[in-house]
Amino acid sequence: MTEAPPSTPTADNDSVGIVVPQTLHFDQPLQLACGRALPEHDIVYETYGELNAEKSNGILICHALSGHHHAAGKHSADDRKTGWWDSCIGPGKPIDTNVFFVLSINNIGGCHGSTGPTSINPTTGKPWGPDFPPLRCRDWVESQYLMMQHFGISQWAAVIGGSLGGMQAMRWALEYPDALRHCIVIASAMKLSAQNIAFNEIARRAITSDANFHEGRYLEHNTLPKQGLGLARMVGHITYLSEDGMKQKFGRELKTGNLALGAGSETAVEFEVESYLRYQGEAFSGSFDANTYLLMTKALDYYDLAREYNDDPVEAFKHAKCAFLVASFTTDWRFAPARSREIVDALVAANKSVSYAEIEADHGHDAFLIPIPRYMDVFHGYMKRLKQELGHAF
Repeated sequence: MTEAPPSTPTADNDSVGIVVPQTLHFDQPLQLACGRALPEHDIVYETYGELNAEKSNGILICHALSGHHHAAGKHSADDRKTGWWDSCIGPGKPIDTNVFFVLSINNIGGCHGSTGPTSINPTTGKPWGPDFPPLRCRDWVESQYLMMQHFGISQWAAVIGGSLGGMQAMRWALEYPDALRHCIVIASAMKLSAQNIAFNEIARRAITSDANFHEGRYLEHNTLPKQGLGLARMVGHITYLSEDGMKQKFGRELKTGNLALGAGSETAVEFEVESYLRYQGEAFSGSFDANTYLLMTKALDYYDLAREYNDDPVEAFKHAKCAFLVASFTTDWRFAPARSREIVDALVAANKSVSYAEIEADHGHDAFLIPIPRYMDVFHGYMKRLKQELGHAF
């Protein structure tokens, strides 16, 4: 396996500063849960902080559905936005890069540099497209384990993730119970509800019904199913927000037009929320791959932590050896607090160490990305425990 030259992040106050993504190439086949194998694959990743001499301070960040490797800092001084979890990763932040070495990767099947549907299939010389093998969450854990071995880490201080990332973190606790000391699961679940699967299917149907989808071979036709992918994102985005949050942010405010009687129809009426969703859909459809979206939503649907343990989550968690932090948000109806409490109840019944926090928030599922004060306090408090384990002085 080969990799690009290492990045040299520069810290500025509480930021990890400018970071450079790196690529690691694996020549050996990666056996997948579907029975097929990737003959070779690339992983794009970023690191923040320094690995200590004992290699005991490593933290793995697992990303959510549309996430990627760029979790903190900026890629250039001109970047308008920081990484997707910049509020939680950096000097003095909950995941303190003065103490921890943080690894954030773009999972296989992704579309931000790691091997996925937009990559070239070495057998055909064409993009993988719809021929890319179906994935399960455990496949991401296996590829992450290869990254762990590359860095010479025998045990993570913690594996951390929100939403689909939390599912990966829990899978780590079962597949490699000796390989992590802490598992932090935020706004997640042990399996999707029927309603969640239904929303994902509507999003997939929006994509596959696009005239430019071409049965997933749109790249070979030099086009993109942008309309379908934009609609899929709009559907998904609604489920990530809460009714109260949307009311506070948009209400019934108009972007254009006038609803007053006799106002005429020269200017079309458009609500602020309509404009916002259209913008989100258009931006997403220009930066994300449709086949990746199909692949990852299916992996999300298929996830069931206890399937191989007689459908008993208590039996499943008996295999874990790490301590857990589970957090949920009151207005998250996609991964409701009840789903997190199911995780906690199973962990308690399995006699595992678990801390649980239910955070008041108006932001719906997206709350796990937002620096809500109590959320940050809970996160800081738990991570202080990890620092103490490493002998870090306060």
